[in-house]
Amino acid sequence: MRDARRYHMALGLLCAATLILFCLSLLVGPAGIGFFDSLSALFSERRDAIALIMREIRLPRALLGLMVGGTLGLSGAVLQGYLRNPLAEPALIGVSASASLGAVLAIYTGLSTVFPLALPLAALAASVVAVVVVQAMAGRRGSVLTLILAGVAVSSFAGAMTSLALNLSPNPFAALEIMFWMLGSLTDRSMTHVWLALPFMLAGWAALLTLGRALDALTLGGDTAASLGIDMRRVQFLAVFGTAASVGAATAVTGAIGFVGLVVPHLLRPLTGGRPSRLLPASALGGASVVLAADILVRVVAPERDLKLGVLTAIVGAPFFLWLVWRERRKVA
Repeated sequence: MRDARRYHMALGLLCAATLILFCLSLLVGPAGIGFFDSLSALFSERRDAIALIMREIRLPRALLGLMVGGTLGLSGAVLQGYLRNPLAEPALIGVSASASLGAVLAIYTGLSTVFPLALPLAALAASVVAVVVVQAMAGRRGSVLTLILAGVAVSSFAGAMTSLALNLSPNPFAALEIMFWMLGSLTDRSMTHVWLALPFMLAGWAALLTLGRALDALTLGGDTAASLGIDMRRVQFLAVFGTAASVGAATAVTGAIGFVGLVVPHLLRPLTGGRPSRLLPASALGGASVVLAADILVRVVAPERDLKLGVLTAIVGAPFFLWLVWRERRKVA
């Protein structure tokens, strides 16, 4: 009873933090628009410069921060629960690297200059190919280890091909654009990107959120979960498909944003009583809060230098994860 009360309190605080950060994301920016002017422009029929900034720049950016952060947090919690590996994250099954490769090829071949949506569409197509390959290599009865190895192989190949494209790029401007895109950012995104990613993310969220009971059973071991009626093949398919659909769409529109899916579930696990079913919604809200907060910091800390979101999450996330490892080591010792 006490754990349940603490969990619901934590979930309420996460909801409040996410809502506050979403509102701040709408209000913070270099344009220096006042609070009431921002709200008026967002909800009125005005068509002036302020309304354009709010509807075409800040609103898509805030929505994508909410969607991408929720996707990364949720998929990270699912993969850590399914693979029973605290180091698991969405990039482990090769989706992020493959989506990046698809986007890089769109830039490299010049398709993105002819057709702007070619970049996210190519990234989505590459993520679909990646999940098909991973599933085929792992097999219908593949073990967790086989799935991890297949994901590592696909991720390594996609990373190598991305490096090759950079190495052979005859145009330094294309190479620079590739590098900037791979750093991850919510800048210069429109509602078109939101509508493009949303259907895939909704499908991914629907698949991942159904796995709570199965992940709870998996904490007792794979054989015990199977004896309780959990279809392990279905769990594997939903975990891989849900991660591929949602994270592939997120990477397609924002580039690679690391460490959110790895660190957020670790942070929130003590507040959920160790139950994966409770961790899923908490991680989704926590991931959304982290990405929104990081995007606000990007605008505040160095607005004139275009600091990339993925760079900031890596700078903060990597040392924090090292601290988590050190803390776990002290517990074992």
